[in-house]
Parts: sequence; C-alpha cells; structure tokens
Amino acid sequence: MLAKQILTDQQGMPMGVFIPMQAWKSLTLQYPDIEEIDSDIPQWEKDFIDERLTMAQQHPERLKPVEMLLNTL
Repeated sequence: MLAKQILTDQQGMPMGVFIPMQAWKSLTLQYPDIEEIDSDIPQWEKDFIDERLTMAQQHPERLKPVEMLLNTL
C-alpha cells in the first residue's frame, strides 16, 4: 500500500500530496515515464482530439458505448 499524506490548506482543502521517497522509487520502477506525466501534450495529439470532438458534435449518432465494442470482440 502506498503511504501518502494529503496536504491541506487552512480551510482543509486538498492542495498537494506527499509521497515518501521509498514509495516514489517503487512507482518509478513500475512506471518509468511517470516523471514526464506533466509534460505538455504534443500538438498532433491535441489536433487529433479536436477532430474527434468535432466529429462527435457533428455526428452524435455515430457514438457508441465502449461496452458495445467489447461485446462484439
């Protein structure tokens, strides 16, 4: 189990997380790219997402629940 501490502000609102170093090292072994998780999404990915969102707005009838896809596989 990951021993973490949620840091709060004076009003008790969550504002951060403290992860002990040993737990962090374990996470970086399991997920080697974790330190890049906050890097910006490449423009080609943003464009792809925008195209998909536009298609979904223009043709909502084409959207199907993922469960339908999984059931057909």
